[in-house]
Amino acid sequence: MGAPQRVIDCQGLTRNFPSGRALDHLTLDAGRGEVLALLGPNGAGKTTTMRLLNGVLLPHDGTAQVLGLDPWRQGEELRRRTGVLTENAGLDERFTALENLEFVGHLRGMSSSEARARGRTLLDRFDMGHRADVKVQGFSTGQRKRVALARALLHDPELLFLDEPTSGLDPAATRDVVDLIGSLAAEGRTVVLCTHFLGEAGKLASRMAVLFHGVLHAFGTPEDLAAELWSRFEVRLDLGAPAAPPLIAALLALPQVHDASPTDAGALVFTTERADVPRVVATCVAHGSPVYGVDPRDPNLEDVYFAIEARAGAPATAAGEEVPA
Repeated sequence: MGAPQRVIDCQGLTRNFPSGRALDHLTLDAGRGEVLALLGPNGAGKTTTMRLLNGVLLPHDGTAQVLGLDPWRQGEELRRRTGVLTENAGLDERFTALENLEFVGHLRGMSSSEARARGRTLLDRFDMGHRADVKVQGFSTGQRKRVALARALLHDPELLFLDEPTSGLDPAATRDVVDLIGSLAAEGRTVVLCTHFLGEAGKLASRMAVLFHGVLHAFGTPEDLAAELWSRFEVRLDLGAPAAPPLIAALLALPQVHDASPTDAGALVFTTERADVPRVVATCVAHGSPVYGVDPRDPNLEDVYFAIEARAGAPATAAGEEVPA
């Protein structure tokens, strides 16, 4: 099977605002059916990236192809094939949920009957069918996000841009929206997910791009980035008591072991890779130490993100993105 069709391909994208550079020579790509997470603190350049790729902002440098189109010369054609969910759902409170969808359908050239039928189908899918004819003024944040997501999908887009889709939601609503996004990607849609919540990125994204101060500091799968950042694999051994000095010496003598030290319950060992763990356990047994438990620890997404942040020397916030274009 060949590589997935490339939906996004951008090279050196740069965007300046009066307050500074919001995006600095960004290069990344996304394939069909992929969920790509843009991670970083507020002001890192995530929203600017999404607006550039959807053709609503012009770059000061760089090129891009999105769905085979130039976002800035063929923006209207591109936006007929993309859907957008902004952090603020942006619904008209004078309208019902269904009327909000019908209005957007009209703007996109859909007939009233087509927009109404598809709108009801989507609201049903997102568990909002029972409120289709209710004005959104009294809706909760989670209900608004569901309606806004249905609106973004009304014209059956190939590519979705989701900007902080779970911001302001309670844990139950967050779980529901994350599940909905996962089901959309499973249908073959490409999703660009802009977020600073590591949990949802870890559940949804196949690759992540980490931005600080508008600069891309890492791009790839969490596993690839972990392998790049960590040259050692952590293993905690439960031996029922602190490892004796002769055992520590024997572990340190193994060519696969970078470091070893006793703990209250056994030993902490750093090896080259997971495959070294059986040799470590065998050495313990050979030295008469019973092994009651082995806890090999892969770095998680949070470890990866904060290691990248530390390597980038990034503060909690960055300037530039909040300035209107």
